[in-house]
Amino acid sequence: MKSRSQNHSTIIIGAGHCGLAMAHELAVRGEGFLMLEAGPAPGSSWNSRWESLELFTPAGHDGLPGRKFPARRGTFPTAGAVFDYLQSYAAAFEMPIQTSTTANHLEVGAEGEFSVQTTMGTFSSSRVVVATGVHQVPKIPELAKQISEDTSQLHSSDYRNPALIPDGPVAVVGFGTSGAQIACELASSHEVTICGRPTPHVPEGLIRYAPALYWFLVHRLLTRSTPAGRKVAQRIFTRGAPLIRVSTQDVESAGVTRAGRVDAVRDGVMVAQDGTPIEASTIIWATGYRPDYSWIEGLRTDEHGYPFHHRGISAEIPGLGFLGIPFQYGLTSGIIGGAGRDARYLARRLAPGPAEVPEIGVIPDAGGRATERD
Repeated sequence: MKSRSQNHSTIIIGAGHCGLAMAHELAVRGEGFLMLEAGPAPGSSWNSRWESLELFTPAGHDGLPGRKFPARRGTFPTAGAVFDYLQSYAAAFEMPIQTSTTANHLEVGAEGEFSVQTTMGTFSSSRVVVATGVHQVPKIPELAKQISEDTSQLHSSDYRNPALIPDGPVAVVGFGTSGAQIACELASSHEVTICGRPTPHVPEGLIRYAPALYWFLVHRLLTRSTPAGRKVAQRIFTRGAPLIRVSTQDVESAGVTRAGRVDAVRDGVMVAQDGTPIEASTIIWATGYRPDYSWIEGLRTDEHGYPFHHRGISAEIPGLGFLGIPFQYGLTSGIIGGAGRDARYLARRLAPGPAEVPEIGVIPDAGGRATERD
């Protein structure tokens, strides 16, 4: 039915793990809200990841607020298990979600009311939280257009399993966690070359044998409130996230050939920085994603394409919040286990209601920096 909906206190755009965490925090404060999800079900994007994908955080740290992840501690859930969990989470809390509804324009009226234009009509609200996460638009470099038409190309978001990749040599472009994991998986059935400079590696032993210490480091220490966190945040935006649960040694042990960064395309073939041609019948671009907030009227973005904000609260548009921005507050902001902290902060400042726990968040210290109290 395409018509103007009644006004809602808050509209949450996106019913992935970030949106669901936000919905929970609003619900416990008695705030009315509606969730708009582009996919056919909450968490739909997790149902389209590659089949062997596992989270790099142990199950004990993969729960959303109010409901633990139903898996043995120390195990690493698959993407399918995450999808099932998000489905059950939304059902358990009876969250109001309108699926198959894509938001394509957001604007603010003269009186500060938000108007959200979607494929299923227009909705209005007093506040909006954009919880579309980091996997928005697949990023593929321009030089891909110069590659021979005889070469198959796909983004890592379209990769499912080795059986669907044609015979012949494969080049995986991008040496982050996803690229390294895909390259290792393909190496058992294909000749694989991985292109790019690897990001720093988080030791596997720290995650597997000292999960509490690992979580303290990535969730508590590496935030924008600490010098170490601010330094890591800058590196992530310029170099990418660290290698987790896979290392350069794993890649080499799998028989994957390493090449440098792709510098150019010559006669339809990719060429590394050292001039070596990279022959491949299939190229998988594990080059990440780029944000797209062009559908939000009047919103300016920084050099990385993300909105100006403080811990997810828009610096320019009152009543507008964001979730899932890389290093929104900490290294865990984009993953399931970190979504609750960011959602809790937004709920307390965008929709201040009866507090069920003492006020928390970020308060200036003597030096003017932010310090965390949650």
